[in-house]
Amino acid sequence: MNENKMGTLPINKLILSMSLPMMISMVIQSLYNIVDSMFVAQLGEEALTAVSLAFPIQNLMIAVMVGTGVGMNALLSRNLGEKKFVEANKTALNGVFLAVVHYILFLVLSLTIVRPFFLAQTSDPEIVRSGISYLSIVMAFSLGQFFQVTYERLLQSTGRTIYSMWTQGLGAVINIVLDPILIFGWFGLPRMGVAGAAWATVIGQGVAAGLAMYLNAKKNPDLQMDFRGFRPQKSIIREIYSVGVPSIVMTSISSVTTFSLNMILIQFSSTATAVFGVYYKLQSFVFMPVFGLTNGIIPILSYNYGAKKKQRILEAMKLSIIYAMGVMLMGLVIFQVFPVQLLSLFNASSEMMAIGVPAIRTISLCFVLAGFNILASTIYQAFGKGMLSLSVSVTRQLVVLVPLAYLFSLTGNIQAVWWSYPAAELVATALCVYFIRMLHKRVISQLPEELNVEMPVTIKK
Repeated sequence: MNENKMGTLPINKLILSMSLPMMISMVIQSLYNIVDSMFVAQLGEEALTAVSLAFPIQNLMIAVMVGTGVGMNALLSRNLGEKKFVEANKTALNGVFLAVVHYILFLVLSLTIVRPFFLAQTSDPEIVRSGISYLSIVMAFSLGQFFQVTYERLLQSTGRTIYSMWTQGLGAVINIVLDPILIFGWFGLPRMGVAGAAWATVIGQGVAAGLAMYLNAKKNPDLQMDFRGFRPQKSIIREIYSVGVPSIVMTSISSVTTFSLNMILIQFSSTATAVFGVYYKLQSFVFMPVFGLTNGIIPILSYNYGAKKKQRILEAMKLSIIYAMGVMLMGLVIFQVFPVQLLSLFNASSEMMAIGVPAIRTISLCFVLAGFNILASTIYQAFGKGMLSLSVSVTRQLVVLVPLAYLFSLTGNIQAVWWSYPAAELVATALCVYFIRMLHKRVISQLPEELNVEMPVTIKK
């Protein structure tokens, strides 16, 4: 079998070919998240607040899916780099098995924790009713999302990111089309309100999952998945989780952070919480392309680490960080110049504008640093050093961000709360620089230098 393109294609071309489809698909995904909230906002501020309060649990689901996918990606790509094709297939099968296990877990949680979760945050009956309706559907019918993410990761692991763009794009388009139809009851269908947004989401995810499974079966010859006689393997699952669990915990921390900030902000007003929810939707339009870049760079780094190609690793690290910071710089400019126009997309009231414009401008000041930090954490994961990423995330969010936000809230000035974000990102950047230097010294520099072997020259007499 010829060597995978991740070991041979020029690095810049490889990053672009691997990451651009993922970046585009992530932009599409963030677009439908924004469109989701735009339609929900037309139902009223209570509906928008309900969806915002549901975000921590949704983010927890994403954490489990994506974190496990990161672990599977890293192990599978490393196996391919080392030419261990049988082990790569076993890794893929165990990854799908874990997707089913995780879905069952969230199905059980959807039947038990949703109501207490909302009642812990607010006593507004309309917000609680809408939130329970929305989140129960999203959790109970999340099998499509778990399969979609897993099978897309398998395509990414073997360098076929263009197909992931197809699946994510299809899911996003279906969601966007169904949103107004189900929310407002077009074409004779019943008006479902917030529940309609949830159904649009899970239907889009289910169709996308079906396409991802088909593409893996027909367009991914590097993996030969056969479930006949399949038995879960503890050693493989342990390796997946060795990288995946820190990533899961790291992303789950965002759920704790968001929940904590919602609790802080709702003391000011439900509008403040809605502003925070809107900001998260808007910032995803900037952050998602960077996450698309990380999805492309993990298999590149893992493959070349397995193949012991030191120079390709260093070049990939350098270019990916430059691209990430460039994307975030563009996001910073947009958020600084157009905050009013961005908030207007969500039918913002005058009170929401008064709170939201300074919030967007203040938080976005840390975007460029955040781009570096995201890529640095991704590099740790690609080398199986997920605990470094976890320590950065814990420090940034739980040690600095939440405590500072609470302390600033005691001033009674909500605008002070937003400054906790730039402060936390500065601390995270210092840690990331330290860990990158440590990784280079202890791991990358230990790899053998690649020799440039020249062909002998025959001199004719």
